[in-house]
Amino acid sequence: MSNRIITLGEVMMRLSTPGHERFFQTRDYEVQYGGAEANVAVSLAFWGQSVAHICAFPDSDIGKAAIAYLRSTGIDTSFIQKNAGRMGLYFFEGGAMQRASKIIYDRAFSAFAQFDGEEVDWDRVFEGADWFHWTGITPAISEATAKLTLNALKAAKRHGVTVSGDINYRRNLWQYGKSPLDVMPELIHHTQVIVGGVTDLANCMDVHEEDYVTACQKAQADFPSITHIASTDRHSKSSSHNILSGMLWNGKQLLHSRSYDMPNIVDRVGGGDAFMAGLIFGLLNGSDHSALEFAVAASVLKHSIPGDVNFVSLEEVQDLVKGENVGKLLR
Repeated sequence: MSNRIITLGEVMMRLSTPGHERFFQTRDYEVQYGGAEANVAVSLAFWGQSVAHICAFPDSDIGKAAIAYLRSTGIDTSFIQKNAGRMGLYFFEGGAMQRASKIIYDRAFSAFAQFDGEEVDWDRVFEGADWFHWTGITPAISEATAKLTLNALKAAKRHGVTVSGDINYRRNLWQYGKSPLDVMPELIHHTQVIVGGVTDLANCMDVHEEDYVTACQKAQADFPSITHIASTDRHSKSSSHNILSGMLWNGKQLLHSRSYDMPNIVDRVGGGDAFMAGLIFGLLNGSDHSALEFAVAASVLKHSIPGDVNFVSLEEVQDLVKGENVGKLLR
């Protein structure tokens, strides 16, 4: 079944060093496009969902290229705005073994940072929509994008749309005079499905509990709109070797997924976005436990793919959940 899903967030140009070269070694960069919310959107489009992404790009050939990329993945780009400003960038250096990967952001004064959503016809955006997804990255960028997020959430509520938020606390982004606790609680009050660990809950919701179940119970008491809270649990043995599982609080119990050993990671960027996309798809189409298993399997597969985006089919995720065709040569 195809659902109508709306996502909101900045798309940046990603410049990656080839292979595992360091920044000071490389003379070439590989160009891709990515952003947390758009990564979620692409996964959902690949799984047969109808997805529209809300964003702003510079009115230039680079902005047009980014829009063309989104359109090529099956995303509806008709609500994307063209604004003054530049394209946000981020630089990626892939780690290996015991050397960590590195990301450097260069996104100040981007076209998206100045996007407040005042010119968007939100009622048209949410007409017929089933789900809206945002992250804590967007309101952290600027006062304008915090206003943008709130406008979108209010419109989603008017239309009875289910809302998910990966609250995703990024300390270094909050530079415009507001703290997360000044902004995030109002946004979370409009949200039903939250992804965040205990650190995110503390910094964005003022919930200070060490135990995850206790933290989830407190979060639901303080934010009655919340129905589900999820998180991944990652153990990093090295940059190339992680162990991944997930957990989902559904208001009654904490569900746990199976654990996956990932000894030869290709690229972990976007793993959380793949989990988020899988959770959205799973909750729209199945039980809480099946949604969690689907989300973690989707995230695991993302670690095998270079770039931000989880270019895997619905069948590939389902096969991994069932333990079928794992690592085989399919002809």
